[in-house]
Amino acid sequence: MTALSARPAVRTAATTDYTCALVDGPWQHEFVSSGGSRFHVVVAGPEHRSAPLVVLLHGYPQFWWAWRAQIPALADAGYRVAAMDVRGAGGSDKPPSGYGVPARAADVAGVVRSLGRERAVVVGHGTGGTLAWAVAALHPGTTSAVAVLSSPHPARVRLGGRAAFTPAALRELAYLQMPTLPERALTQGDLVARTLALGAAAPFPDDAVELYRSAMRIPFAAHSAAEALRWAVRSTPRMDGRRFGAALRRPIDVPALQLQGGRDGFVRADRADLDAVVVARDLRYELIPDAGHFLPEEAPDRVSTILLDWLARVSPVPR
Repeated sequence: MTALSARPAVRTAATTDYTCALVDGPWQHEFVSSGGSRFHVVVAGPEHRSAPLVVLLHGYPQFWWAWRAQIPALADAGYRVAAMDVRGAGGSDKPPSGYGVPARAADVAGVVRSLGRERAVVVGHGTGGTLAWAVAALHPGTTSAVAVLSSPHPARVRLGGRAAFTPAALRELAYLQMPTLPERALTQGDLVARTLALGAAAPFPDDAVELYRSAMRIPFAAHSAAEALRWAVRSTPRMDGRRFGAALRRPIDVPALQLQGGRDGFVRADRADLDAVVVARDLRYELIPDAGHFLPEEAPDRVSTILLDWLARVSPVPR
């Protein structure tokens, strides 16, 4: 099982705007509004309303381009696909605040409405998977189904149990709590490359690593990424964090899919589904043994096949 190769037009370290995130391909780039901010969304597939909408959420330290294999695969199957840069990433706005999961979940719900739909299948990877779980819990009226890749359900994490994560993941999370240094390492050092190497089962292509580095050098992108991970830790004892944790423990009534790599450097495969099996009433769990953390790129064909098979049951394309 080989990682997806990359052939982007890579910018240099001198990149000063978001255009490096506007990679060409069989899709269109759009900008939509949600909650007073502007979000970059890559769309593909039929535009008519009968085509089910699938929203793809990337994780750290990436941007929408992580889904480059799944976008055309889902679009060719008849789905309307929208891969968004979450708040603070890629071509989306980077406001000085609002990097907690509840605020970013509201962003996703607003983007769904801005795309002219009431409901969507929400698919997330890594930290985007945490966001997908939150959209299902906090905005159930917006979510017709939820799929997560390399992302345990966050209920246990909010309660202080981090047994599903590897020591490497916990060390990196602790480092990101420091002021200033993580931002410098993301933009001027090798933290992006080290994160990708730690999580993956095999080395990433050099050009893909360089593109992710370039996207992290967009002004305020590194700070936004660090702030989102700081909120995950610092909000735990606060009232906003407690309310969020309580909301996560509500049962999820929509169908759920959880994919996990057997060689994930950040998530322990033997414990990845501990909370999801309790919270999600209709859960399908799949292990991809030879893949690491970055499933959309390390096992692109397998991920697309599983997603399409699951979507055919939970949100079929009308004939």
